[in-house]
Amino acid sequence: MSALEITGLTVDLPSGVRILHGVDLVVEAGRIHGLAGESGSGKTMTGLAALGLLPQGARAGGRILLEDSGSGAGTDLLGLPPKQLNSLRGNAISMVFQDPSTSLHPMLSVGHQLTDHLRHHLKLDRKAARAKAVDLLGQVRIPNPEEALGRYPHQFSGGMRQRIAIAVALACDPRVLIADEPTTALDVTVQAGVLRLLRRLCDELGLAVLLVTHDLGVMSALADTVSVMRHGRVVETGPRARVLTAPEHEYTRSLLDALPEHAPATGPGTAAESPRSTS
Repeated sequence: MSALEITGLTVDLPSGVRILHGVDLVVEAGRIHGLAGESGSGKTMTGLAALGLLPQGARAGGRILLEDSGSGAGTDLLGLPPKQLNSLRGNAISMVFQDPSTSLHPMLSVGHQLTDHLRHHLKLDRKAARAKAVDLLGQVRIPNPEEALGRYPHQFSGGMRQRIAIAVALACDPRVLIADEPTTALDVTVQAGVLRLLRRLCDELGLAVLLVTHDLGVMSALADTVSVMRHGRVVETGPRARVLTAPEHEYTRSLLDALPEHAPATGPGTAAESPRSTS
């Protein structure tokens, strides 16, 4: 069942330049949909469009349908007024960015940031928000979550900060999580742990995950379905094993050929210990 359906998505910059040319994607509940391509292909812009975070003056067209939980109906995010979109952003649909410093305030404790988010969206009282914050940190495997609430982002390693950013994104039980290059800034060992975490959360919570990455090694370890973008268009979509072992589009083949060695398509429950990068 689709949780997020993007149809004919276009994005035009204020200068009149079109950077997305009719993007079509379907992200299903309980599955990870990988969106691959080189820098400038439109991957990140696709994710930002879904959250209404486009550059000022940019215009989006098409449809981004977010399935309403349990009803089978959907809400077109592109047609929502700002107030309604704000109520869904961080609640029904969330995003994890490449660098957690962009989403974690350096001057506020982890507990303050988590509980403020919970109280704003879920209207919890202080005690209930703190209890849920401790549970969230436990879900993402932060050691001593009670103690961690009183610490600041700089007191954690890069991998732990990214886990905290994931906890913030999951705080309001979203149906869709967009992860934009979530492991690029991490070393290989830490990267593998974060990938395993995303896989586990997807399986256990039934999350629909759109994983944006240039790294086909990450795709081979994690994605159920892979779409490849080039110049603002999706040029190929299919099951991970088929796309990565028998690609149909010439551009997909060129991305695979750029790897030091072809990345085998591994099972979705295992994260590669040494993801290989196209860069």
